[in-house]
Amino acid sequence: MPKDAAPPPLIRVENVSKSFGTFQAVKNVSLTIDKGEIFALLGGSGCGKTTLLRMLAGFEETTGGKIFIDGQDMTGVPPWERPVHMMFQSYALFPHMTVEKNVGYGLKHEPMTAAQRQDRVREMLDLVQLTPFATRKPHQISGGQRQRVALARALARQPKLLLLDEPLAALDKKLREHTQFELMSIQERTGVTFIVVTHDQEEAMTLADRIAVMDRGEVKQIGPPGDVYEFPNSRFVAGFIGSITALEAVVEAIDGVRTRLAVPALGGPVQARSVAGLSVGQTVTVAIRPEKLAISRAPQTGDNVFEGEVKDLAYFGKDSLYRITMPSGALISVHAVNARRSAEGERVVDWYDKVWLSFDPTSAIILTA
Repeated sequence: MPKDAAPPPLIRVENVSKSFGTFQAVKNVSLTIDKGEIFALLGGSGCGKTTLLRMLAGFEETTGGKIFIDGQDMTGVPPWERPVHMMFQSYALFPHMTVEKNVGYGLKHEPMTAAQRQDRVREMLDLVQLTPFATRKPHQISGGQRQRVALARALARQPKLLLLDEPLAALDKKLREHTQFELMSIQERTGVTFIVVTHDQEEAMTLADRIAVMDRGEVKQIGPPGDVYEFPNSRFVAGFIGSITALEAVVEAIDGVRTRLAVPALGGPVQARSVAGLSVGQTVTVAIRPEKLAISRAPQTGDNVFEGEVKDLAYFGKDSLYRITMPSGALISVHAVNARRSAEGERVVDWYDKVWLSFDPTSAIILTA
């Protein structure tokens, strides 16, 4: 391998498909995952993400295509012979065993001495900060601690690849947020490659180095969280990742890096950043994230300024969500951070106020697919 060449990927999925009778759960999926990555398979129920995970684990056979792990073709390789461990959503802990024995269960048939097994268990308990709970049973610890026991047990066998199926789904919101950062810290310390299956967009955005967005068995887009969020390649991805307002538009003019769009729902033209392959007269979708819009009760002028009326608002403390009715009848969502504490009696944007919305041309996403 040349000195500057990138190392080969740990995982290579080549045109993998899976059918159950006439139903095709996974359709010609190809992707690569590097060693040490946290990679998320993100999608709604029935999109094929868990089926793909189970094929990586060896619990399901592929109908077509191949899976390679560390250069080895996994065709016909049973789960117990793969350098993989899968952590299930339920955690699958043994209720009659202590935390310590749960963590060490997978080491029973490893070529190790009893002392080596005990050392590995202690190392894993230290890693997940559960040493003080070693003698407790699963029902005597919290949900977040049970999740860490399952993680320690999975890592004890030192797999090259750890598969996590909705690992945080059973936790409440605050604990889930805390555990996300714990998972990232543990992965960084161990260097094990993680593949996380989730339907939670925020979870995928927080955890993953890269995300594969799936729909109906197909991978729609792969990229770092920021790229997938800011530069979605289709209406589906734009709508699935975060909140967005999508409006029909027609290309009126193209001037280098800028494109002017006619957007009937807004009642005027929109200046947007150009994308490749546009032509004048083409029908496209222009999409705008709610947080990219500025809202003001004072009249505004310039490009991408539109007048509307507040129909609904929701106050969440740290931020507020407004729904603005445009003269065309279209509803536009605006997400505003409450950056400062309002003084008593101070007038803020309220129901039925006339307001002006504005946004930068770089915030308008032109979608052609």
